[in-house]
Amino acid sequence: IGENSRENDLTVNITKAKQMTNVRSATKDQTAVIKTPRILTLEESLEFLNDDEYMEVTPESIRLRKQILDKNQR
Repeated sequence: IGENSRENDLTVNITKAKQMTNVRSATKDQTAVIKTPRILTLEESLEFLNDDEYMEVTPESIRLRKQILDKNQR
């Protein structure tokens, strides 16, 4: 999903939607601005890879993911 500015891993559920409430804020919800993804080469991905991660390489993309997906087992 992205990079964490701290040393530890941040667990994120990308499929969980934001809860809607009837409470209105004076500041309202601001539109989330998402940075464009960093496109890493194969060499940059190998440098970025941690010991507890896998790299999946296909002809069209390079993906990094955790070896153990369950956050309680990590």
